[in-house]
Amino acid sequence: MADMTMGPLFLSLKVAGISTLIVFITGVLIAFVLARKNFPGKSVIESLFLLPLVLPPTVVGFGLLILFGKNGWVGRWLLEWFDVQIVFTWIGAVIASVVVSFPLMYQSSAAAFQSLDKKLEQAARTMGASEWRVFWTVSFPLAWPGILAGLVLAFARGLGEFGATLMLAGYIPGKTDTIPLAIYFAVEAGQIEKATYWVIVIVALGFSTMMWLNWWSRRNLRRFAESKEGE
Repeated sequence: MADMTMGPLFLSLKVAGISTLIVFITGVLIAFVLARKNFPGKSVIESLFLLPLVLPPTVVGFGLLILFGKNGWVGRWLLEWFDVQIVFTWIGAVIASVVVSFPLMYQSSAAAFQSLDKKLEQAARTMGASEWRVFWTVSFPLAWPGILAGLVLAFARGLGEFGATLMLAGYIPGKTDTIPLAIYFAVEAGQIEKATYWVIVIVALGFSTMMWLNWWSRRNLRRFAESKEGE
């Protein structure tokens, strides 16, 4: 039981944590820029960002395998220049989680930035604030509730990623055995008790995450309503 706890659990949290940090930085910045720019082909770019939401995870994993495999465009370059292999490593699991969770982060952030009152940002600019300062002092704080929702959903998605991870990282006990993979291969091996244990763990993690997000959202709505009443 101790081995089960120390292995897939920690690896899943590690993969989900790193991938969430990556999609948080990239998703928020890209969403902020695209929310304020209109140019030919914007809808095509946004569709590409959201494509992993509608594709089967195995298709996403196959694309990543073609890209990061030993003979892939990126994989061959990384191997030749940095002696880094992505396939069958935990880094591959991180990349898979980044790709499948990025749409959730981007979509939530874009919706949050688009709903902002542009007059507040313009007021900061007229007072001499740079675009970077406008972002940190006005746009980001106001959009934070939507960004946080995307952050939590991205973490939950990265924690539960299975198909793309299996295609790119494979299943190597002690190296790439995240909880979803551990469940699948435990069932394949007839180890129902082990599979049940990991199902309980990941359901508890997912449920706790969603409960916290719902509590936080209700608290902010209550505070917003109280502030309106005070006005």
